[in-house]
Amino acid sequence: MTAPAGARHYTFSSIAGKHGDVWSWTMPDGRIAYRMSMSLRGWVTETDEVMTLGPDKRPTAIAIRGYTDQGDATETFDVDAGGVARWKTVIDSGSAPFAGKRYNTYGGPPLAAERDVDALVAAGDKGIDMLPGGHASITIGQPAQIDGPKGAETVRLAFIRGYSFAPLPVWLDKDNRFFGNAGVISLLPEGYEKSGPKLKEIQDKATAAMVRDVAHQFLTPANRTPTLVDHVLMFDSVAGKYLPDRAVLIAEGKVAAVAAGGSIKPPAGATVIDGRGKTLSPGLWDSHQHVGDDWNLLQNVATGMTNYRSPGSLIDDARSIYKRRAAGDLLAPDGKISVIIDRKDPLAAQGALTVSSAAEAVAAVDKIKQAGLWGAKFYTSMNPAWIAPAAAEAHKLGLHVHGHIPAGMRPLDAVRAGYDEVTHINFIMMQAMPQEVVDKANTAARLEGPAKYGKDVDLDSPAMTAFYAELAKRGTIIDPTLTVWEPMMTSDGSAISPEYAPFADIAPPAVARSWRVGGYPLFGGLTRDDFRKSFDKMVGLVNRLHKAGVRIVAGTDGYGLELVRELELYQQAGLSNAEALQTATIIPARITGMADRAGSIAPGKAADIILVDGDTSKDLGTLRHVNTVFLDGYRLDGTALRTASGLSGMPK
Repeated sequence: MTAPAGARHYTFSSIAGKHGDVWSWTMPDGRIAYRMSMSLRGWVTETDEVMTLGPDKRPTAIAIRGYTDQGDATETFDVDAGGVARWKTVIDSGSAPFAGKRYNTYGGPPLAAERDVDALVAAGDKGIDMLPGGHASITIGQPAQIDGPKGAETVRLAFIRGYSFAPLPVWLDKDNRFFGNAGVISLLPEGYEKSGPKLKEIQDKATAAMVRDVAHQFLTPANRTPTLVDHVLMFDSVAGKYLPDRAVLIAEGKVAAVAAGGSIKPPAGATVIDGRGKTLSPGLWDSHQHVGDDWNLLQNVATGMTNYRSPGSLIDDARSIYKRRAAGDLLAPDGKISVIIDRKDPLAAQGALTVSSAAEAVAAVDKIKQAGLWGAKFYTSMNPAWIAPAAAEAHKLGLHVHGHIPAGMRPLDAVRAGYDEVTHINFIMMQAMPQEVVDKANTAARLEGPAKYGKDVDLDSPAMTAFYAELAKRGTIIDPTLTVWEPMMTSDGSAISPEYAPFADIAPPAVARSWRVGGYPLFGGLTRDDFRKSFDKMVGLVNRLHKAGVRIVAGTDGYGLELVRELELYQQAGLSNAEALQTATIIPARITGMADRAGSIAPGKAADIILVDGDTSKDLGTLRHVNTVFLDGYRLDGTALRTASGLSGMPK
């Protein structure tokens, strides 16, 4: 649809610039229309939504059409004369009595959710039951002043519960009606884009107060008394072996002793855990976790993560996380954080430091160092000529250099220019892509090229074999994030993708529904089976890299819930069970220079350890069954952690 003159106009924006638009207007027949157009780093969304409101202002008919990077966006909802609601999307369909409920759309322009926000405000404490399932409510909080096109205005922060694992912040206007959303990407009325960072800062502080209270419930002296885990199967990450019947004593935040089961006498007042039928492992690392959300960090701990690497966070977010974690006000893994640098461009990464020259790229590297962070991550719109001088500056300052491969470069070009690490397996596959794909790698071609041509790549050709050998010789690290590409390339909407399936029954209904995706839209006569064959080649590429001696680190670029599936895919790629687990324990510890205190279980090392139910040597999936997390020496109950982080039970 085309928005008429005078339509309400919202924009998507970040510190990197504008990313898209949403318009809303009332049609001549009284229906409400929404039109969305967004290009986020080359991923394009074009959707329309038309909504019919009933006498009580609830939508009684909704029609959505268009497409996203997750596929066909077509969705319909209607209520018949008998009061039965029916819905159909690319991933599900169903019906139920409409009664007093509201339909929660699977997709569509996010501005359309304003109707639900206004209804939640009107509902007060009782909240609203949703279709297909779930219950939502809203809590209205503090006011704030912003400068808009017409001068100073008052807006109010509120939090919605029921749509996600954590309370979702939303901004209301002076009449307590929907105003907008703020974040790394903000959805705000046109003309208010500059208010996004201020609103984000306010809501971050409010969220910090909530998670501080949660952290104080767990980080207590009672949870830091000595603990003896006895008669347990222990993963020795350095040797890459599982050791049966071990005893591990944890005291004063460190591993005090490791010995044969039954041979350590617990000190007075110690908690003794019977480790029979359980596995003790170093805490897990997610090496591709864009941190910034406090609740997500809490959930990371609940799922066994004690460390992470963030390949791209906002500087202020990173500093805040470090400060609050050190003060005991944030329950979070310990991390190493990088910042994204990209060329000023419509396709620039959201949240990036954007630059217009090699000199500015070097200055951005200096800014990252001055902020006390760990690395510089270059992105797909960077001028290839700027990589070498910026990487040289980063190395001079002791920073890690990694990233996407800029358009016009192949991965080997980037490595030779100074990359220590390449993120995402599709960029490794770019070594074998046609030049027209390489030249457009800052668009959707970075997926569509490997999806189209990947199935035909000869992974054992002399050129590819020489490529692997050079990566190994240079000590290059690869962060494959296979779990990013698995659902996009293999899913058809018929089932929840394997990385999320174990969590589907314990997640909020709206979250579980969002995990079912139709896969990346097919194009050029290709079939879903063609995409699946190309994904199999990505898995095979990990196999060849590993065989050549290239270091692999496990990362998700997601919630973190996907981490165990990433390890399972490495097993499919030919790594052994132990080798796969090393990619999420000792290997990232070594890469970050933390192996002297993390990544393995040994006397004197930090007590960042997880105890899981089951025999991990036989099934990596047991890593999802977190019994106890030891974080900085604190003994944290897995069940309590899951509850606090929005999970309602043990994953399958």
